[in-house]
Order: sequence, then C-alpha cells, then structure tokens
Amino acid sequence: MPATAQDIPDFKDLKNDNPADITIMFCTGCGLVQLGEEPVYYYRDVIRAGGGSSTMYELRKKQYEKFIEIGNLKNKKIIEAGCGAGEFLELFKDFKVQAYGIEHNEELAQKARDKGLDVETNFPENEYTVFKHAPFDAFCSFNFLEHQPDPLGYLRAIYSNISDDGFGLITVPDLEYIINNKGYYEIIPDHIAYYTVNSLTTLLNNAGFEVLSSCIVNFDTIEVIVKKRKAPDFRPVLKQKDEIEKTFDSLFKRAEVQNKSVAIWGAGHQGFTLCATMLLKNKADGISSDDGYKKCNTGDGKIIKYIIDSAKFKQGKYAPASHIPIISPQAALEDPADIIIIVAPGYSSEIENIIKRDFRPGTEIYTLKDDLNKLT
Repeated sequence: MPATAQDIPDFKDLKNDNPADITIMFCTGCGLVQLGEEPVYYYRDVIRAGGGSSTMYELRKKQYEKFIEIGNLKNKKIIEAGCGAGEFLELFKDFKVQAYGIEHNEELAQKARDKGLDVETNFPENEYTVFKHAPFDAFCSFNFLEHQPDPLGYLRAIYSNISDDGFGLITVPDLEYIINNKGYYEIIPDHIAYYTVNSLTTLLNNAGFEVLSSCIVNFDTIEVIVKKRKAPDFRPVLKQKDEIEKTFDSLFKRAEVQNKSVAIWGAGHQGFTLCATMLLKNKADGISSDDGYKKCNTGDGKIIKYIIDSAKFKQGKYAPASHIPIISPQAALEDPADIIIIVAPGYSSEIENIIKRDFRPGTEIYTLKDDLNKLT
C-alpha cells in the first residue's frame, strides 16, 4: 500500500516512491487496533484535505452547538488541538465563545493567524506541555488522535491545560465502519491507531476523562464528548477525622475521671488506623526509638487496655504503630474493660450481641462507623 497519504510525490520523486507493508496489531487488554510500524514523520502536521467542504462545515456547526450547550461554554475559552490553518476554528465566530488553537506546523499556524485567529505554534506532547492562555474551559480535537503514536501523552497534555471542570469534543475514524464495510482501503500508515467506541473510552478514562456521550457522525466517524474527571475530595473525610478525635478526647477524659478502662474490639485495618491516628496507647507500652515513635505515642492520657479480636493468628501480637496488645474475647472476659469501642464495620451488630450476652452488665458499648455512637 502507499507509504504515506499526505506526502504525495511529484513526477521527479516517483523513482524514490515505494509501496509499504503494514502489520495490523490488536491489544487484548484495551481493544485498540494499531499498526506495528513507525508513525509517518509528519504525524504532528496533518493536513485537512476536506476541511473546506460545506458538508463538514455544517457538521461542525451542529457539533459546536451541542457541545457548547452541554458544557455551558458560552463566553468560555475553547482550544482546538491540531487546528491546521483554522478551517474549523474560525467557525466558532458564529458562537459566543473565546476560540484558540494550537498547531505544530508553523506555516499552517501562520495562515490561521493571518485570518485573525489566536493560534499558537505548539503540540500536545505530554503532561508537562504548557499552552499559552491556559487553562481553557474546553477543547476540540478533530480526526487527529488516530495519527498519534502516543495518544495517552497527547490527551494528558490537553488534560493538564484545561480547567478542573473542563469539557472536550473529540472525533476519530470508526474501526467498526471499516470492518462492517470491509473497507481495507481505509487503512493507511498515516492512521497508526484505529478506535472503536470502547477502546476510545478506555483511552480517555486512562487519560483522566469521563465520556459523557458518544455517537457516530457522517457514517464513519466516532464523536465523543468528555469531561475532565475530578480528583476525589477528601476534605469531608479529614473533617470527620477531626470530629471523631473530639469525641474521643471527651470520652477518654470522662473515662480517666471515672477511673474506667477502655478497649477496642477489632484488630483490622480500621482499628489499627484509629489507634494510630487518635494517638491511643497502652499504659504498659515501654517501646521507644530514635525515629520519632515516642513522640507519636504520647496520647495525652488516651489509654487503651487492649484490642479484642477473635482471629487466633492476631492474638498475642501488637497493633502496628500504636503497639497496643491484641487479645482474645476469652482473655477480655477474664480481665474486662469498662468501655468497649467496636471498630469492625460489617460485624458491629454481631459483636454488640456478644458483649451484651457474655460480658458483665453495665459495660458501655460504642461503635465507630461514620462517627462514634453509643449503643444502648
């Protein structure tokens, strides 16, 4: 087949023009189909042959209208990656948005600037690439991703240059169209990657985007609208930790005044974390070291008698970080605590019943879930 689709030879170049073999490869992990050869040298500088057609202009306008509505992008900043000479970028003039572009090919970028478009000569190489005027509220990428040998780096570059609530509009050729229509002539070295909706979604998820919608346009093209995935907000979690700590301080102060002993039931990761972060300790703990443990283990009087757990392989050992001893329920019966805090989500009711049945009357029972609750 042709070695390139864009580097078309003149008559004098024919003697140096040779066909090329390709290898089609399939990833069983993500479903991507790609060529096994090196990308064409101009993969950053793709030329749009059909960019000036009325069919494509009308399609883009419909896409823009939908995209701007979904992303609430009126008066917002939108950047097109690989904008060429601005064929599609200039269509944004019919919409109330701030349009920008980046293009690797300096000649094409200058043509776009000559039209009055704000286009930077740049390319989305990786997450460290910085775009002028970033961050943007949204981005577009039209039939450019399939040319990229490092599509994840390309998308992560864009991810790094849009706002936390940023949206994206992406199109790529549809592999299923090629297969269903037996269109071997659609496979060219310029397109190093061939996407289905599923494989494109996998890639976008890995790059940090959530796919909001996908559809087929113009019979042979996948269109997706994406949104930047936000990092989880741990502030409420940390706030709750502070609330639990206040409750623990109050409980342990009362226990100290009333000369009551406190135990934890549950030697799982929840109990270990609770003991460590609440700075709980055992009064018999004489362990110290030069690495700061002694400082970490000064719980302001928050003394834990022991941790109870029914798992025999844990009994006789000590909680990591807090070094509180772990004992069996039977051992706890022989040397009972006055207050027991259940830290075993999923088993709280079962443990509560055991305490009420087997332990001495008047034992105070608390359970830790999203907060510390006293059980009656």
